[in-house]
Amino acid sequence: MCGILAVLGCIDNSQAKRSRIIELSRRLRHRGPDWSGLHCYQDCYLAHQRLAIIDPTSGDQPLYNEDKTIIVTVNGEIYNHEELRDKLKDSHTFRTGSDCEVIAHLYEEYGEDFVDMLDGMFSFVLLDTRDKSFIAARDAIGITPLYMGWGLDGSVWFASEMKALSDDCERFMSFLPGHIYSSKTGDLRRWYNPVWYSEQIPSAPYDPLVLRNAFEKAVDKRLMTDVPFGVLLSGGLDSSLVAAVASRHMAKVEGAAKWGSKLKTFCIGLKGSPDLKAAREVAKYLDTEHYEFHFTVQEGLDALEEVIYHIETYDVTTIRASTPMFLMSRKIKSLGVKMVLSGEGSDEIFGGYLYFHKAPNKEEFHQELCRKIKALHLYDCLRANKSTSAWGLEARVPFLDKEFINVAMSIDPGWKMVRPDQGRIEKWILRYAFDDEEKPYLPKHILYRQKEQFSDGVGYSWIDGLKDHANEQVTDAMLANANFVYPENTPSTKEAYYYRTIFEKFFPKNAARSTVPGGPSVACSTAKAVEWDAAWSNNLDPSGRAALGVHVASYNDSSEGKVATTLETSPQKLEVEKTAVTV
Repeated sequence: MCGILAVLGCIDNSQAKRSRIIELSRRLRHRGPDWSGLHCYQDCYLAHQRLAIIDPTSGDQPLYNEDKTIIVTVNGEIYNHEELRDKLKDSHTFRTGSDCEVIAHLYEEYGEDFVDMLDGMFSFVLLDTRDKSFIAARDAIGITPLYMGWGLDGSVWFASEMKALSDDCERFMSFLPGHIYSSKTGDLRRWYNPVWYSEQIPSAPYDPLVLRNAFEKAVDKRLMTDVPFGVLLSGGLDSSLVAAVASRHMAKVEGAAKWGSKLKTFCIGLKGSPDLKAAREVAKYLDTEHYEFHFTVQEGLDALEEVIYHIETYDVTTIRASTPMFLMSRKIKSLGVKMVLSGEGSDEIFGGYLYFHKAPNKEEFHQELCRKIKALHLYDCLRANKSTSAWGLEARVPFLDKEFINVAMSIDPGWKMVRPDQGRIEKWILRYAFDDEEKPYLPKHILYRQKEQFSDGVGYSWIDGLKDHANEQVTDAMLANANFVYPENTPSTKEAYYYRTIFEKFFPKNAARSTVPGGPSVACSTAKAVEWDAAWSNNLDPSGRAALGVHVASYNDSSEGKVATTLETSPQKLEVEKTAVTV
């Protein structure tokens, strides 16, 4: 990850203004500790803090076209940059080996309509000095963060994190994923327009081999790196699949072998936590170079203020999960690793959250998936990116690969629904796609391990410790008057109130609090979940504990036995079995 800051159309272009831009850009240096760059053209500034992953020696930013009339500052990775270079090589000259340089040349060749050609995660700002126009764009799902703001002098601002513009902009907002802003029209438009985005119910048949191949390609392309890398391994289904596929592909990827013959994997938790145990088992099975980190509840509590400053939200679930990830990222960076693969996005694509057990039909199931994916930039993407970038570590998320999403979201959602009568638990179609009898990716009990919330998986006493600490900091009277102190997005629990007070200390403007999703932060008790089962409305806790009844029942009812029996004893081949189960 890198940090970008662009200020366009300032009235003041003095040396003092330049110094201020440098000072603000420096707030993003944790995202890019390797080098700093600044380009000034009249009243426009493009600043960059670089984390060197591809072409560390010559890829410093901002980047340019041949005559430097087009300047671009980019945060992200363009996985198909070599393919795009081949298209441009006859008419364009490249100065660096950076994957991001293609953006300047693509714009020169195709104008503003090139963004959909990019395969990767990215946020960028591009200045065309020929007519002094500019564009800004964000990747399809919002894996990389981007904020947009407006100054009192009429200037337009863009930054990777809110902290770089919140003091100088009167109004700012989270830049929408899959959108592009053009100064020529003065508005945002959506460039990402897949069929699933309209929430139209898909009807493609489920082919496990097609799904498996799409995911393997998504992992494969994310092994593009010139620096040491690894995988965040919790021992759950998603991270274990990422590690299993990466381990298989590692020897095939040019340049990967120089970082060692074994894949590095990392896990964190309180001593004795479920994740540590499961990750240890997966790492042993895959024969990875495994690193296990421990933290205490007190160490997590001590880090809370710094975590909230970096992740820029007061959402309860996000803070709970970000804290151990933040602590782990520091440990990983100390080992010299600069890039990791992570498993975010699977639950949103396949309905892995336990309240999906209650979905009444495939139409509502699919519509809820679409809503969850569209909100990822406010939750899991934000957490994964900012928790790791706080220590100059880049997180790549293969489940959010654009082509993989298109494949997975085109499948008839009836295949994704929980069907205990047919031995299907949540995310069954993903599990089944990797259930290879001849060359197993994972042990059966790991492949069919039920979901554990990350904030619970690191140790069940972690959330209890957070709640106890918040109860000591927030009185009953404070919570009773919360609607007067925080009339917008009023916290409904002492834990939420405590996080809000920390957030407001760093980001006191109304624009800042408005970047966090509204209403009580209860991820598992969304309006849709309550609609599916009124019992959800009685639980204000936003973690997977709100689904405890579902979780326990799924482990203990006869469906688990049916799943285990069917999958472990069936003599049929995968190609035959895939036609035997009805939607």
